This record gives sequence, structure tokens and C-alpha cells, in this order.
Amino acid sequence: MEVHHHPKVEKKNFKEYFLEFLMIFLAVTMGFIAENIREDITDHRRAKTFAKSLIEDLKADTSQLATYNWYFTYAVGKIDTFLNLLSSKDIDKIPPGELYWYGLFCGAHGSFIPNDATFQQMKNSGEIELFKTQTAIDVEKYDRFCRSLRRIEETNDNIYTEVRKVRAQIFQFKYNEMANKVFQQNRKAFSQSGIDSFIASNPPLLSNDKILFNQLAELVRSRFIRNYNVAYSDSLLKQANVLLGELNKDYK
Repeated sequence: MEVHHHPKVEKKNFKEYFLEFLMIFLAVTMGFIAENIREDITDHRRAKTFAKSLIEDLKADTSQLATYNWYFTYAVGKIDTFLNLLSSKDIDKIPPGELYWYGLFCGAHGSFIPNDATFQQMKNSGEIELFKTQTAIDVEKYDRFCRSLRRIEETNDNIYTEVRKVRAQIFQFKYNEMANKVFQQNRKAFSQSGIDSFIASNPPLLSNDKILFNQLAELVRSRFIRNYNVAYSDSLLKQANVLLGELNKDYK
């Protein structure tokens, strides 16, 4: 009978097993860390791309909001004068030129349309989370302010239509256009003499009916008594500037 001799297998001691385990563990761990670093770098690059686009949107918004605020602040000042005239004097004793000039701003109207393409893309894809926590919160807060201002505008749109209807019964269109041209020219280069010249021309009214003027005053008062347009747009402008600062700080 043949006797088979098995090769002698050298047994590993605990230290060798531990070193093998340690090497495998370190390799897996380093791979995991490397993958996380790679993902973090990729996410940061994507966030930076979005930030750059969002900054451009916000710059356009702040420019639009500055004009929006100026326009409504100016208009409200003229409306206050118009309402004071109606409450302090009889219609027949107010120069028609003043009624036309100050009454022009009863029809003040404007819309803020945010440049929100970048935000909507990030929101729909869930990539808003790429931003730092506070920045992401402030981006969504800015969007809420935008929607709040739009709701105010929608509420005012209905009253605005009624204002135009009543105003059309009092003021002649062609003289309103003349007053509006003076206003537009003054936006480019202010000229008090141009305003004074129009007021002094005293264009004729279609009606000096007290009931119509009272209706107009009540409608205008409803639109501008709290000046919500300027209040909301001013808050929106401040939030836009806060967000611009954060994006520039976070993403250079």
C-alpha cells in the first residue's frame, strides 16, 4: 500500500491574518472616502454652476425691483396729493390741470416678473439641496416673497380695472396721454417746468360729477391705502441682496 505524503502547509499566525484584514479594510475605506470626495467635488462644481446662473437672475431681479419700487413710491406720492385735493376742496375749485396730472397716477400699474428659471430647475430636480443649508433656506424664502408679491398684484388687478372704467368717465384720453408723455420724459430727465406747463394748460374734464370722483377716490384708496406693492417689493429686494451676498461668499 502506498502512503501519500501531504505537503506541509505553513499555518499563518494571528498577526498575519490581522495584517491582511487591516489592508483589506484600509483599501475599502480609502475607496469609500475617495468616492465621497469625488462626489463632494462634483456636487460643489454643480452648485457653483447653479449659483453663477442664480446670481445673474438675481441681478436682473434687483434691477427690475429698484425700478418697480421707484415707480410705485412716486405714484403713491401723487395719489396722496390727489386724494388730499378731493378731500379739501370742491371739484369746481380745483384746477383741471392738477386733477389730470395727479389723477394720472390713479391708474399706476406694473408687474414684477422674476427671473426664476434657475430656481425652478433646481426645485424640480431636487438640486436645491446642493446649496448650503442657510443659502437653500434663503433661496426658498425669496421664492415665497415673489409669490406673495404676485398675489398682491393679482388682487390689485381687479380694482385696477374698475379704476380705469371710472377714470375714463372723468378724464379725456388724449389729455391723459399728454400727461403720461410728460411723466415719461421726466423719468429720463426731470423737468418741473414741463409738469407746471401741463398743469397750467388746464385741459377740460369730461365730467366733474362728485359721485364719480368719490367712486374713483374710494377705489384708489382701496388699492394704495397700505401701499402693499412697495412694502412687499422692498422686502423682496432686501432678500435678493441677502441671497446675492451668500451666493458670492459661498461660491466666490
